[in-house]
Amino acid sequence: MRENRADPKGIKYAKQEAERASSSFGLLNEKVQRWIWSKNWNELHNIQEKAIPAILDGKKDIILAAATAAGKTEAAFLPITSRLIGIEKERTGFEVLYVSPLRALINDQFGRIEDLCADLKIKVWKWHGDVSASHKARARKTPSGIVLITPESLEAILVRRGLEAPGLFANLRYVVIDELHAFMGSDRGKQLQSLLRRVDVATGRDVPRIGLSATLPDLSLAAEFLRPGYGSGVLCLQSHDADITIKLQVRGYLDTHPEDDGYGIGQAKIAGDLFNKLRGHRNLIFANSRRNVELYATLLAELSEQDGVPGEFFAHHGSLSKELREDAEERMKDERYPASIVCTSTLELGIDVGAIESVAQIDSPYAVSSLRQRLGRSGRRSGQAAVLRMYVMEQPLHNKIHLEDALRLNTVRAIGLVNLMLERWNEPPYGPELHLTALIQQILALIKQFCGVSASQAWTLLIQSDCFANVTEDLFKNILRDMGTSELIEQAPDGTLLPGVLGERITEHYEFYAVFQTPEEYRLVHGDKTLGTLPLENQLWVDALVIFAGKRWRVTDVDAGKRVVHVKPAYGGIPPRFGGEIGPVHSHVVQAMRNIYHLPGAYSYLDERARNLLQEGCEAYSNAGLHERRIVPHEGKHLLFPWCGGRESLALALALTKKGLKAAPLQIAIEVEKTKGTDLIAALEEIAGEPAPDPVALALQVPDRILGKYDMYLSDRLQALNFSRARLSVEAVPMLAKEIVDSQS
Repeated sequence: MRENRADPKGIKYAKQEAERASSSFGLLNEKVQRWIWSKNWNELHNIQEKAIPAILDGKKDIILAAATAAGKTEAAFLPITSRLIGIEKERTGFEVLYVSPLRALINDQFGRIEDLCADLKIKVWKWHGDVSASHKARARKTPSGIVLITPESLEAILVRRGLEAPGLFANLRYVVIDELHAFMGSDRGKQLQSLLRRVDVATGRDVPRIGLSATLPDLSLAAEFLRPGYGSGVLCLQSHDADITIKLQVRGYLDTHPEDDGYGIGQAKIAGDLFNKLRGHRNLIFANSRRNVELYATLLAELSEQDGVPGEFFAHHGSLSKELREDAEERMKDERYPASIVCTSTLELGIDVGAIESVAQIDSPYAVSSLRQRLGRSGRRSGQAAVLRMYVMEQPLHNKIHLEDALRLNTVRAIGLVNLMLERWNEPPYGPELHLTALIQQILALIKQFCGVSASQAWTLLIQSDCFANVTEDLFKNILRDMGTSELIEQAPDGTLLPGVLGERITEHYEFYAVFQTPEEYRLVHGDKTLGTLPLENQLWVDALVIFAGKRWRVTDVDAGKRVVHVKPAYGGIPPRFGGEIGPVHSHVVQAMRNIYHLPGAYSYLDERARNLLQEGCEAYSNAGLHERRIVPHEGKHLLFPWCGGRESLALALALTKKGLKAAPLQIAIEVEKTKGTDLIAALEEIAGEPAPDPVALALQVPDRILGKYDMYLSDRLQALNFSRARLSVEAVPMLAKEIVDSQS
């Protein structure tokens, strides 16, 4: 779409040309069209062409599913702003509610949306925990336009300003949920569904919802999440933009014992290869855990210093201060200089950090969806390939190596994830989970918002609305009973539910608005500057060494009461580091891994060391006889290989435990303590001949069943019920036991 601002005839010609090229461009308000011309767009993206007429209609719930950088934000807001311009304002109130899972994403999107709205006279507001109270007060005083908000801040509005909510949202036309997939299947997602229902109640109507996502394995499930109980009425639009070219390589490494400075030779080699390959370019380096982010950011910074070159590697994770995270993001956006960020999943979502040339992944993640989302951060410019480099590390072979390590699981999982990604497979959400922590929080939130509710009102708003569709009437009554026993709630003589002694204290604290658990942390301070926070479980003492923000620090003082740690720059030594992060692997991924062992194939994207690691893993698989059998003796124990996902494996291990054996799931195997083989086979035969085990009975064997922030206030049985629905898949247990027994015949 060409524009010639100096020549009105040129503008007219550009408009005519644009309308001929696009069936949707002409539907937009002329002011919005002019904004498009000012950006020198040649055409609308496929998802934008589809979304514009549907959103302008303003009547349907809609999902926009398109690849990263396909223009989903503009697909939503070009028609939204066009419609807002054409609507006469009868009253004050926010017109659009944009809900995002991350503050950083709100900060990023704020600039894009404000740029679009600047000449349209549409006000844009930010509203989250880092926004000043005075800014929020101005928004409340004259609510209008578009407000960008987190679920936690929306919760705070409804709980603290319940009487104002109908006025604040009286003029609401649309609700936009960004990164929809990030909410699905979580307590936070259940909170969001309930919040949106409460907004509808405040407005007295069902406000159209628009969900945006790049990673949706099942659009029907996403539609049901967007509008619980009415998913069939959601319009799902997918982009058919041309696929981008993918360039990828998996590189293999061997780990060793740590050196004096706290890392292994394998880690040092990975850092050296990252430095040599990525320096001078623009990259994201995903390291899976905060510990690894700090380690590799530090190693890369030290390599830069040794070579006498400017530092261009930065750390980015949730425990860093907002200022340090934003400094790294702004440096990445400045295309005059090369820069790379070592990060956790904080940059997996759509935060704009400029044009990324490549993505590096240290060790394989646990989900195809994560790998796809991360790869999507590169190749976002026309004609540019998406580049992914994976760096996987294994243990050196020796005569006492554990069989799982000998199988080279990290390498094989990486290959399996890549293959499934190329096949366009994604993990579907698990269900049907109960999310009782979210339900408890929402009951308390309703009580505070409306200054008390009846049990029937809470049932109508939360359960009959299908927000918590898996909760039965009896279960709901038992939850209320447990909340009363724990003094979270109490009941007035007329039946109204009110906050109990403990409930009053909890709901008055600012942490109440977040349904997820926030660990207690130390604040790290250098001079008068806060560097960020460290989890409380890290043992810190004076003269201890810490890796943080890509640098080494020595502790000078610890104030346990205020949870403040003072540090100064340090060099050398072995520091404590963050713990790692793991996740359950889906059965389909495990099956893909098993297929690789059976038919290794020639994967052109493996380097020589990775090919050697794969060959070693396949040889270990063959030597253990895993082509035929599924029970392998190992160091006085038995290893069972059910070749299933993490939820099924845990259920089978608990079923064996219930038969009197000591069983624990590992990565893909189940380890059973030393016992006679016949005893193990007999237990498996019993399990194979019985119906699927009672999941609650299995979960009652788990010592720590607390999954969420408020689970501690539930009875043991409700904790076990909640745990079993979230962590166990029991239906396949008899079949898995039979397959293991049959393999030994």
